[in-house]
Amino acid sequence: MAEQGCGAGRTGGALLALLLALAALVGCGAARPADPALREVQSLLDRHAEALLDRDETAWLAAADPSYAPAARTEFRRLADVPLAGWSYRVTGVDRTGGDRLTARVERGHRIAGYDRGALGAGRVVDLVERDGRWYVTGERPAGGAPVRLWDQGAVTAVRGARSLVLGVGQDRARLTEIARLADRAVPAVDAVWSPGWARRVLVLVPASLDDMGGLLAVDGSQYRGIAAVTTGETDHRADAPADRVIVNPEAYGVLGDFGRELILTHETVHVATRAHTSPATPVWLSEGFADWVAYRDTGRTPAEAAPELRRAVRAGNVPAALPEDADFGFGGDAEALARAYETGWLACAMIADRWGGDRLTAFYRETGAHPGRDGAVESALRKVLDTTPERFTADWRTYLRQELG
Repeated sequence: MAEQGCGAGRTGGALLALLLALAALVGCGAARPADPALREVQSLLDRHAEALLDRDETAWLAAADPSYAPAARTEFRRLADVPLAGWSYRVTGVDRTGGDRLTARVERGHRIAGYDRGALGAGRVVDLVERDGRWYVTGERPAGGAPVRLWDQGAVTAVRGARSLVLGVGQDRARLTEIARLADRAVPAVDAVWSPGWARRVLVLVPASLDDMGGLLAVDGSQYRGIAAVTTGETDHRADAPADRVIVNPEAYGVLGDFGRELILTHETVHVATRAHTSPATPVWLSEGFADWVAYRDTGRTPAEAAPELRRAVRAGNVPAALPEDADFGFGGDAEALARAYETGWLACAMIADRWGGDRLTAFYRETGAHPGRDGAVESALRKVLDTTPERFTADWRTYLRQELG
């Protein structure tokens, strides 16, 4: 029987010794010696990061090849208003592209002061050239499929609110100040129903266009047409996770009235607050419905006023048979169907709050998110928190829709 190992069969002693020696040099998964340039490039980029944090433009440009210096200077100045607490590069590999040139694969991270506990990273590709025994950067760009950062799109303007930081590109300061004011109002509104356990502050990014919003999300921006804002964040609940970012679509946000703008920013702030208790076990109808319930809570709007698409369906006799699936919340499809999905999730949460109380609704949200997986999560939370079953809950909810919208 042949032995497993580098494809060699059983051999005589001398030949085996030779094969083992060769394996030590070239085979059996032995790591190749690292290119010494990797360490040199890492050292160069470490100095580059330190220069940025020190706001030392001369030291920052010392890492740049003359051909890249104008672009490097532009990036440095675009970042002038961004309150950075950290900027780092981690070189994961280098590829020689010529005798004196290479491309480095890099994870670049940054931290916003007062918001990020850990670095928000993204893959980058850095091109370098060697001159007189030193490496210089000749270019830098996002890795394939990686997001761009706001400062890649233009000079950043920062507006600091009492409970918020708004970073914008291509926006006048008055617009950013208005967003900060509404974000400041959203924080206590959310904290009134979801406290303690969140940072009580909001970081908002406002790009110049819908396409630029797509760049921040590393997607085609057209799928967010008509969506006024989204919230991004890490779902692994690390203690050193970076802060969530609320990303505003300037086109859709711009056509909203005062009420709609405040509603949107409160809704997105709920996502920021509930991130640590939102998991793969949480259905989208619950996460979106809860966010809408908080946003509408003190507005005085009735279900008939706030759920026009669902109202039309109910009055036509088309009462939903079941709560919406996650796929019903996909962007880029039927706008009316998407609106009905949001309205349906909101009224499911509103029914819980009306019948069992707001405290039970928040407990239901937390219990669902704490379940080890999607299967059985809602059923278990219904039983433990509301003492009901999915069948009874669905029947009660359908009755509630008829009462409120019929």
